[in-house]
Amino acid sequence: MSKKPLIDLVHITKSFDGACVLDDMSLSIHENEFLTLLGPSGCGKTTTLRILGGFVQPDQGKVIFDGQDITQVPPNKRNLNTVFQKYSLFPHMNVEENIAFGLKIRHKSDAYIRDKISYALKLVNLDGYEKRMPSLLSGGQQQRVAIARAIVNEPQVLLLDEPLAALDLKLRQDMQYELIRLKNELGITFVYVTHDQEEALTISDTVVVMNQGYIQQMGTPEDIYNEPENAFVADFIGDSNILDGLMIRDELVEILGVKLPCVDTGFGEYRPVDVVIRPEDVKLGDPGQGFLDGVVSHIIFKGVHYEMEVMAGGFEWLVQGTKAFPVGTPVSLSVDPFDVQIMNKPESEDEKAVALDE
Repeated sequence: MSKKPLIDLVHITKSFDGACVLDDMSLSIHENEFLTLLGPSGCGKTTTLRILGGFVQPDQGKVIFDGQDITQVPPNKRNLNTVFQKYSLFPHMNVEENIAFGLKIRHKSDAYIRDKISYALKLVNLDGYEKRMPSLLSGGQQQRVAIARAIVNEPQVLLLDEPLAALDLKLRQDMQYELIRLKNELGITFVYVTHDQEEALTISDTVVVMNQGYIQQMGTPEDIYNEPENAFVADFIGDSNILDGLMIRDELVEILGVKLPCVDTGFGEYRPVDVVIRPEDVKLGDPGQGFLDGVVSHIIFKGVHYEMEVMAGGFEWLVQGTKAFPVGTPVSLSVDPFDVQIMNKPESEDEKAVALDE
């Protein structure tokens, strides 16, 4: 990945009907990066993508593409293409006509267009589908045609707005791997929007977690999952036990009236904090063996593990493990100090967790 960004969103602000959707947001995207904008509905991720694509103008801020200010440049003049959730295929055109549409507008030769169609269909594993009509294609096939139509234009950047949301689980998983393969083969930059945490962790080089118009955290999937910056990120990415805590001193925190060793330092003494413990990091044993005793209140078999709820210390813990503890079983809870994550409590709901100008 190059050090110089291919795209810079600089202090972008956008409101609709008086409601702020993006609040002074800055973001850098590098060449050949698979970057995913992740967050709940209304967090500003799709608006960010549409500003990148030129479909929405920011109220303030600039869009810099390869060193050039393209904030006022229309979508058809930008060297990027967008694949929408609704595939937007022309129903009266067959597959090859759909793919050729943009190339014909650019007055490319018939031989060039034929070569590009053949190349794109091979890339998306639809070789031989040239004459099919969209109505005769499955959802996954239609999505592949939409991607083929975008990549024949050789964009530097491909924008994808929840393109797999309408597909069933198995097909969605298959398409995730297809997108990773395409990104590696084409060597172009992907900017992807989703609200699906598992999808973001699977396909991305970089995940940008958004909420209320702010970037809450940006990093690799491993960083986002293992080292969340705040309780919102911890709760949104995977399952978490999030508790109010009191940092007694370095490497010692109190939760539910129990002192618990941790590895975090620099939070001060007797300071309120948020404590996050992932369910897979909680170990169950016989009563008296851990830091807290409780009783199993619920259990579900999830295939690769059991998911249990344990009432302990007046808190309902979520625990995941390969050993089943039946409902009603008295247990103790243990956790390694390295798996206890401490984070500052925000001073307000709108507090930004990450400085975007870093």
